[in-house]
Order: sequence, then structure tokens, then C-alpha cells
Amino acid sequence: MTTSQQLKEIKVIPVIAIDTAEDIIPLGKALAENGLPAAEITFRTQAAEEAIRLLRESQPDMLIGAGTIINREQALAAKNAGATFVVSPGLNPNTVIACQEIGIEIVPGVNNPSAVEAALELGLTTLKFFPAEASGGITMVKSLLAPYTDIELMPTGGINATNIRDYLSIPRVVACGGTWMVDSKLIQEKNWREIGRLAKEASELVG
Repeated sequence: MTTSQQLKEIKVIPVIAIDTAEDIIPLGKALAENGLPAAEITFRTQAAEEAIRLLRESQPDMLIGAGTIINREQALAAKNAGATFVVSPGLNPNTVIACQEIGIEIVPGVNNPSAVEAALELGLTTLKFFPAEASGGITMVKSLLAPYTDIELMPTGGINATNIRDYLSIPRVVACGGTWMVDSKLIQEKNWREIGRLAKEASELVG
């Protein structure tokens, strides 16, 4: 199954910034057991690489992405740690080519027609629409999808329980990235029960 097919199946990708790598084990369990067998672990923290490794060991069947990947070194580290795919905030051709060379799928961030065309030129059709709400939200998603019939989008940034269904109702929106069920405060408090509850709610919301 391709990354795109897996994204379509899961529909909500929890975007996780984690400070203590070991926390990913109970966190991953809370997500997987409550209908969200996916995670995008962002390289915004030092713990990201180790967290991906631990999550892959503890949840071997989970769809694991590495987020905020901005160069070849990070892409390679993510792949070696066990990430299925990588996500970048923007579209850097060097990073895309590096991912293609090392053999890991990349979902780069775009929010305008020029970036979409640059992605198509590099052979990419599954793209992250980021930052979604700040870039015009649903209206902009529809506007971008109209002329580019080959692309599909994963909006991320400002997505929450109140607007996710509106995004997912748009044809060729494969999934949405969100942080509300994995809020950093909940992670710091090790409140796995509440994370599990929010994950279940999110899963049922889009199911």
C-alpha cells in the first residue's frame, strides 16, 4: 500500500513534537488503540529521531512520518530510524531529490500555484498544504485543486475537530495533519488517557 493510500485510510495524522523520546511508547499505544495508527514526528526537537526508532519498534505496523525535514541529513536520519515517509514545511528541490535518491517518500509543503508546479516537475503529486488556515483554508484548497487535476493535498496547520470534516469533504484531500489530540501540554503531563480519548473522538469524527 502506498503512503497516499494509507493516508486516505487513516484520514487524520497526529503531528507530534516530543521532548522525551521514551514518551512516544505510551503515546503511540494511546493513538493506535484508539483508531489512529499514524504519527508524524517533527524534527523540531532533539528527541525526534530516537522517538521514531522507539515507535517503529513498539508499533511496527504504524504509519510513521518524520515532519519538518529540511535537508538530506534529516531525511536519511528519519529513514534509518524507521520512518515510512517524510514531510517538509516547504518545497526544497534539493531535499526532494535527496529523498528520491535514498528511497523515502516525501510530502512537501505548498501553498501556491508556483510551488505546486515545482512539485509536479519533480514528479510529486501528494502534497502538504501548509500552513492551511493561514494560507486561505478551504477556499484556497479548492482553488489549488481546480487547475491541477493530478494532485492531492494533506492540509496541516490550524486544523482541529471543528473544521477537519469540512477539509476532508473536498475530493482529493487525502488526510489532514493535526496537533489537537497530541497537544504538547498533554504529552508533558503524560496524560495518555486524555490523548487516547481525543484520538478516539478524532477517529470517529472522520470515520
